[in-house]
Amino acid sequence: MTEVLEFKDVAQEVKGAMNDGRLKLSRQGVVFKNNKTGKIEQVQATDLEVASWIQVARGHELKLFQKNGTVFKFDGFKDTDFENLSAFIKRNYEISLEEKELSVKGWNWGEPNFNGSEMSFEVNNKSCFSIPLGNVAHATKSKNEVVLEFHQNDDSEVSLMEMRFFIPPTDTEQDRVQQFHDNVIAKADVIQATGDAIVKLEQIACLTPRGRYDIKLYPTFMQFHGKTFDYKIPYTTVLRLFLLPHKDQRQVFFVISVDPPIVQGQTRYHFLILSLNKEEDLTLNLNMTEEEIQEKYDGRLQQEMTGPYHEIVSRLMKALVGTKITVPGSFKGPSGSQVIPCAYKSNSGYLYPLERGFIYVHKPPIHVRFDEVTCVNFARGTGSSRYFDFEIETRNGNIYVFSNIDKDEYGPLFDFVKNKKLRMKNRNMKEDTVNYDEIFGSEDEDEHDAYLVQVKAEGREKDEDYVMGVEDDDDDEDDDDFNPLESASSCAEEYDSNVSTSNSSDSEDEGGDSQNDPEVKEEDEEVEEGEIKTERRAKKRMKEKKESKPKKVRKVSSKPRKPRTKKVKDKNKPKRPQSAYMLWLGEHREQIKSEYPGISITDVSKKAGVMWGKLDDKSKWNKMYLGEKEKYEEAMEIYKKELAEKGSASSDDEEDNKPLKKKTKSKPKESKANTSTSMAGSGSNYKSAEFVESSTDDEENDEDDDEKESKKSEDEESVKSESEKEEKEEEEEEEKEEENEEEEEEEEEEEDMDDD
Repeated sequence: MTEVLEFKDVAQEVKGAMNDGRLKLSRQGVVFKNNKTGKIEQVQATDLEVASWIQVARGHELKLFQKNGTVFKFDGFKDTDFENLSAFIKRNYEISLEEKELSVKGWNWGEPNFNGSEMSFEVNNKSCFSIPLGNVAHATKSKNEVVLEFHQNDDSEVSLMEMRFFIPPTDTEQDRVQQFHDNVIAKADVIQATGDAIVKLEQIACLTPRGRYDIKLYPTFMQFHGKTFDYKIPYTTVLRLFLLPHKDQRQVFFVISVDPPIVQGQTRYHFLILSLNKEEDLTLNLNMTEEEIQEKYDGRLQQEMTGPYHEIVSRLMKALVGTKITVPGSFKGPSGSQVIPCAYKSNSGYLYPLERGFIYVHKPPIHVRFDEVTCVNFARGTGSSRYFDFEIETRNGNIYVFSNIDKDEYGPLFDFVKNKKLRMKNRNMKEDTVNYDEIFGSEDEDEHDAYLVQVKAEGREKDEDYVMGVEDDDDDEDDDDFNPLESASSCAEEYDSNVSTSNSSDSEDEGGDSQNDPEVKEEDEEVEEGEIKTERRAKKRMKEKKESKPKKVRKVSSKPRKPRTKKVKDKNKPKRPQSAYMLWLGEHREQIKSEYPGISITDVSKKAGVMWGKLDDKSKWNKMYLGEKEKYEEAMEIYKKELAEKGSASSDDEEDNKPLKKKTKSKPKESKANTSTSMAGSGSNYKSAEFVESSTDDEENDEDDDEKESKKSEDEESVKSESEKEEKEEEEEEEKEEENEEEEEEEEEEEDMDDD
């Protein structure tokens, strides 16, 4: 007798979408695990009331009814599975699996039958179709008609938007339209903000979607009211709740995972992230009586609640949604925090290792369960060696790379992955790994409530501190805990001399990669520090030298630069004689080609150079060169004479046309007149005071004119020197161009000889 039945290829129908997953039936109940979201649907054996077997389009369907009216539909069974299922359900759940036939007449009139949270439309006592009333979003009635509107599921290919039911009038006094409408509304999931909310949280900072929102909590849904957008989120769409501490220990991230996601334009938000201040306290009153709180929430809430902001929000969400809160588990970094600062793509954030997965906050939020992970990898960072990358590869082919993780985090993270028995790349760990896909249960289902344990531990610590009178010494404790040396070393920069600390060495020892002695490590660190200091000093000296050297300033003349024109070759100019080597090469080129068939031109010249260097007797070719040189010199003398005759005539014409320059003669300086007065009656030597003053003024003016003329002459000389420099530079450039032309001519001659 089998105790468990498992079906791997089964789909659950949710709002028109078929979610693939795995179904497990045991004595305790029925468990379905969604392959996409990892959500667990559990049905206790004591809550089952009816089970039916129906033939549908995808094989056969198993429909389970709970005592509270909830209906679960599982498709994808084969015809041969009926006997095993019927016997198992009869033996363990003490109910019979009933076979039901559907009406295939195609009639569109019949009788509605309301059974729990489902309405079945029957024709001749056979079900034609059924509607889960939990999918109804709105219901309106008219005189003889009721219109039903349905919630939409983004994952479904085809969605049912609306249905209309016509109810004919009867002679009876009973209003059948009103009765039909009331039966639908009683079980429908209508999201209407009617009445007062249980509680309102004002101006909560949200990271995704970004902004500040007023959050109203109703019995069946919560409403986010912002400046631009409003969101209404049913509690049934909430998958998980996370409470994640910030690295600064002053903030807390409260994460709400929803499926289907909320939609804003073309953007979908699978996670709602609230940022709460840990040091802020909150006091609020619930809009409910004590009897209602006790009846609906079994004492998990109080009418008046006081405490830290994040604790109040967590207690409210946990009671209203009915889902456990996930907190970081056993992982602790080198500084004692449960968070790893890192970056995903170009955005910085925080990675939290959980008991059954990893979650990254916040842009974009990423949650990866262990049952999705194929393997993980520790890789070197692309930048500095102080950082490394952590890669997570999933079953559907996605690879998440979290970069810029400090090397101090390597040891704790490596130990965490090893303890969780996840498969690491390039390591043989098949025997030690665990297949989380085989484990039925989410992060919190099979284990104890980690959040509840954490809250109890914090409360116990507070009570102990209060009893022992430690509250009076809180200030002293805060001062003792703070260590500036540790804080400075923990946030050391890349080029800081105190780069490696005791924490980093300890974490590396824990990771198992570095197993050297601590004394050797300290020596290496000292050597590294000395090298860094010497590098800094050398850089400073180089900078000082560069700054001390005066920068060379290039003088730019005011004259316009002459355009460079290529010199036209004179056909009458005699060509230079070939060297002895070129004469020898002209005779032996064909011999080299015949000895080395298929040799290229460059290889011919290389081979010829080697042969010419080994040649002992070169007198023949030197004599030929000297004879050619004499002929060339004679031809050049004749050519220069012809150029001189032509150039003299042209130069005379140019000199006649040039304007004459004015020649300025510098005036000789006159001697200063004697200002001493002579005796009266001395004749021509006597000068009056008026004459002396006028003469001194004339002399000063003459001196000013002389200074101006000397300055002008100096300026003219500087301009002339600059022009002479430019002319020299142009002449040098022309000489270089002539040399290049001569080289080109020699190359052309060689090519002509090769062609011959």
